[in-house]
Formats: sequence, C-alpha cells, structure tokens
Amino acid sequence: MHFTPTGSSWINQVERWFGFLADQQIRRGVHKSVQALEKDIRSWITDWNTHPRPFLWTKTAEEILDSLTRFCQRISGAGH
Repeated sequence: MHFTPTGSSWINQVERWFGFLADQQIRRGVHKSVQALEKDIRSWITDWNTHPRPFLWTKTAEEILDSLTRFCQRISGAGH
C-alpha cells in the first residue's frame, strides 16, 4: 500500500495551473473579444513556459496525517 498525500496527484497540479491562469489572467483582464482573450491567454502561457515556477507542497507528512485523523474522527459514528 502506498499513501498518496492530498494534492500530490498530477491532476491536482493541472487544476492548480488552470487556477493560476484564471486568477492571474482571465479574472484580472478586460477582454473585448474572444480573440483578445485567446491572445492574452497564449501570452500568459508563453511567459509561464519561459519562466516556469515549480509547485511546492506546503504541508508536512505529520500535518497531513493529523488532518486525516481529524477527518476520520468527524465521520466515525456519523450514522451514514
């Protein structure tokens, strides 16, 4: 058995990347057309690829296990 911490899945990294794109480009921008939006997204992606930033996990194994313990305590005996 292998324990996979929350957030370590590659799909979570992809979701986080799209979150960065939405937060930094789409929500902040004013796009007067679909073409302008597409141009801004492509520009953001080019910049991201030119200056890549690694994803850093901020929780320790102990913090993850503590969170899991609290969750298990909450759901045990919950009647479902």
